[in-house]
Amino acid sequence: MRKLFVLMATLLSVTMLMAGGNVAPQNAPVAPIEKSLCDTDGVYVDKVANLMWQDARYTDGEDGAFKRGGSVGKSGTHGYARNYCTRLNYAGHSNWRLPTSDELIAVHRLEGQVFVNFRGNPFWTSTPTTQNRYEVVFPADAYPYPRKANNSNYIRCVRCLNREN
Repeated sequence: MRKLFVLMATLLSVTMLMAGGNVAPQNAPVAPIEKSLCDTDGVYVDKVANLMWQDARYTDGEDGAFKRGGSVGKSGTHGYARNYCTRLNYAGHSNWRLPTSDELIAVHRLEGQVFVNFRGNPFWTSTPTTQNRYEVVFPADAYPYPRKANNSNYIRCVRCLNREN
């Protein structure tokens, strides 16, 4: 009987300890979210070239479309890229366009990484080559390479600073 009493007392004590009683929970402090994580209208302004560049976050869907050869958001075929930039209303402006090869090469040759949101894969330009191909520029080496228009590449739109809207 004594063993049963000790067992019951132990179980009751453990239950009371695990239940915790009437104690207010202490939540862990929450780290503040950086403004840049929430900023959807990021731009890079190149005052020397007089250009404003789209610098928006790339999504998982856009990365997937690039890898699978599809067209979603800021990645797709050349025709899709042209239409995307032409129809883009971003950062309060609607006069965006696909950059030329020279413009994209120049911005990637600047010292340091000027874009907050970047990819190491090729970006479309509006510069045609031959046989239904257009130049793409790799950020790593800032050199142009011809690509078939139906390939999927990343898109970064640009606009002239001296133009309204």
